[in-house]
Amino acid sequence: MLQFLLSGVAIGAVYGLIGMALAISFYVTRVINFAQGQIMMIAMMLTATAASAGLPPLVAVFLGLLGAVLIAVLSYYVAVKPILAVNRLGFGWLVSTLGFAVIVENAAALLWGPTSRPFPQMLNGISLHLGQAVLTGQQLLSILVAVILAGLFEAVRRYTLFGKLGVAIAADPEMASAVGANTSLVAVVAFAISGLFAGIAGILIGPNTFANPYLGHTYGIFGFIAMMIGGGTEKPVAAMFGGILLGVLAEGANTLIDSQASDWFPFVVLVIILIVSPRGLFSGGGGWDALRRRLMPAVRDAA
Repeated sequence: MLQFLLSGVAIGAVYGLIGMALAISFYVTRVINFAQGQIMMIAMMLTATAASAGLPPLVAVFLGLLGAVLIAVLSYYVAVKPILAVNRLGFGWLVSTLGFAVIVENAAALLWGPTSRPFPQMLNGISLHLGQAVLTGQQLLSILVAVILAGLFEAVRRYTLFGKLGVAIAADPEMASAVGANTSLVAVVAFAISGLFAGIAGILIGPNTFANPYLGHTYGIFGFIAMMIGGGTEKPVAAMFGGILLGVLAEGANTLIDSQASDWFPFVVLVIILIVSPRGLFSGGGGWDALRRRLMPAVRDAA
């Protein structure tokens, strides 16, 4: 019991970081960047490539994170800003960010090939024993980094000018611009931070898997589920709680149901929780309501 609980918290922390990356971009622009999984993948591929070229691990990690931040900023200028300029209240960003994700994924496959690459190992030989359960050094690092980043962003959101500008710009960008706020700069910073969070998630999960151009799709979906479970569209830190809950439940399903249950069980968790609490478990729901209002016209038109 304790073993899968600890393992679930560790993998859930990674899901939570990706969920926070999605929520941070929505927090400022009311746009969910569905390329976050591919941005995470870019960090993994660059880190693995740099490490295999003989660069020190810290340098490889820095290059991976830098690449993730740059791709995230590029996604804003290519897939988000032009769409918002045409229709801020529309849903064109849904298609454009998904399209950007496909382009990044296929470009990575063309550049690196479709095969997996080994990821540099970190914290080898370090472990924490809690009774009969074992928490590896990598799992412990994932939990600590996730908690620290979630706490830092929540402090920034509550107590800094950036946090207040984010709320103002999301609510009324025209009014915020009229009173002197640089809306484009705040949006770029938000996308850069979201890219950093996604990249860090990739660095944390990399030693437990392989770097592969097609890996981002799966983790992007789990990050989205974590965000929706937590209600992180209003409070990005809620996505972290959603991710941890998702990780624990998925690991429990792997242990109690089937070793492959984590492939489908997160979707079951999402459906059940959104039936019980449509606004997510850890948020007041304002952001989820905003997202629902924006998506409903698309759903009605499709019907």
